[in-house]
Amino acid sequence: MMQPIVIIGGILSFPAVYWGMRDALAQIAGRPVWIVETHGYDWMSSAVPSGWAHLLRKLDHTVHQAESESATGKVTLVAHSAGGLVARLYLSPEPFRGHAYRGLDYVDHLITLSSPHYYQRRTIHGGWLPGWLEKRYPGPYFAPQVRYTSVAGKLIRGNPHGSLREIHAYALYKELGGDGDVWGDGLVPVASALLCGSQQLILDGVSHYTGFGGPWFGEAEVIPQWWNACMSRTSQIHLHC
Repeated sequence: MMQPIVIIGGILSFPAVYWGMRDALAQIAGRPVWIVETHGYDWMSSAVPSGWAHLLRKLDHTVHQAESESATGKVTLVAHSAGGLVARLYLSPEPFRGHAYRGLDYVDHLITLSSPHYYQRRTIHGGWLPGWLEKRYPGPYFAPQVRYTSVAGKLIRGNPHGSLREIHAYALYKELGGDGDVWGDGLVPVASALLCGSQQLILDGVSHYTGFGGPWFGEAEVIPQWWNACMSRTSQIHLHC
């Protein structure tokens, strides 16, 4: 028995999005990989706390399935995009909407892939959560019991006068981070994806997902770049705060 990996995806994602990532990661890591069964409709209510509680229950179910087959009794949690916010909240031993999930008892390493840890605008779907998390459980709050690694993609710089792709990136970055003239993965700015105080990694040429102009975090050619670095405890911690 080995320590399993659990993947939770982002807003409006569904399991098939991560099938290729699951298979490639299982081969590279030599571990069993589970995917949290979320679908688009599961995310539709995430603008309010009860919606996040629903996602937490789904994550908790998968984590317990995986850890029951773990040699360590723990899992490594890989969270893509908004899944990283759910994962951070899941670690807390305190009740959320009447239930304490105590993920820190079952997760020993949280890896977030382009998760928007820092929003500047609350108008975004579920935009209240990052600020709430930072007030309640800032940065790598449950370290050293849980190890935190945040990974960002550096694909394109936003430019309101550039190409269509640069203009689009500018608008997305500005909506998320308040400044569009920055680097990001086509959707999430680098500064938003790097959790202050965590182990941090920036991958050049990596996009948020398919369609943004580069290989995304879940492709076989990219997975070793972040997985191997995340497994190395000697990797330097950069503070982009």
